[in-house]
Amino acid sequence: MIVLVFLLQTIRIAIPYLLAAAGGVMSERVGVIALGLEGLMLSGAFGAALGSYYGGNAWAGLLGALVAGLLTTSIIAVATLRFKANQVVVGVAINLLIVAATRFFLRLVFDSASNSPRVAGFGGEGAANAMLASFANPVVWIGLLALPALSWLLYQTPFGLRARAVGEKPEAAATLGIAVGPLRLKGLLLSGALASLGGAYLALDQHQFTDSMTAGRGFIALAAVIFGRWEPLRVAVACVLFAAAETLQIQLQGAQLVPSQFIEMIPYLLTIIALAGLVGRSVAPAALGKSE
Repeated sequence: MIVLVFLLQTIRIAIPYLLAAAGGVMSERVGVIALGLEGLMLSGAFGAALGSYYGGNAWAGLLGALVAGLLTTSIIAVATLRFKANQVVVGVAINLLIVAATRFFLRLVFDSASNSPRVAGFGGEGAANAMLASFANPVVWIGLLALPALSWLLYQTPFGLRARAVGEKPEAAATLGIAVGPLRLKGLLLSGALASLGGAYLALDQHQFTDSMTAGRGFIALAAVIFGRWEPLRVAVACVLFAAAETLQIQLQGAQLVPSQFIEMIPYLLTIIALAGLVGRSVAPAALGKSE
């Protein structure tokens, strides 16, 4: 029973990581550094709360999340694809911008500096087992299927072949008649939609938006992308591993065996260890971060 509870909680915690990491894989496979995942998730979370609050249901929240995520992605696309700005700088800037923007609109729309009012979510209300009831949430299933579906898209379709070519050798892809800019834009838009759904899951699962509620999940998702060597199925395993570490952290906090400050470090320590090269040298897509 304890193992089952641990597994269910791990799956619930893994969903935003899986969605954001799927967006990260897509973005980096077409050659755009996914450093803005945190901002995309946060904008999706706020858009979900806004849509659900005014639309009165969680489906409106999902639509709001997608709109917010695609608007944020458009800013990234204009800066990186149109004006050839440094992608690292753009990623850092978009994260800072979205943190400030969500605080501003939180105050403007909800007259609060910390959180929105309660909004509608998908299921779970009044259920005897909230963990099992959470599987009535369609975003859970989208999250579970996102990386396997992305693996199929990248390796079994013409679009995926072109996307990988653009991420590795854009000049060669261009000589074969592939429009590099438009294809990168499509990859970015898909990336933004997936990452924003990760944020929407957080807001709708908690039935509200709270200031900076993503709490670094976008950066951990990016770490999972690198940990998984840009291969969707490996990335999925990395996301579940990080989610299990977070679940362990929650379980240990409840047991109160060691000081909570040390326990809270577990997911971040695992991230650092993973990126320090414990899994071997990872080779990024060759054109990652380079203008066409």
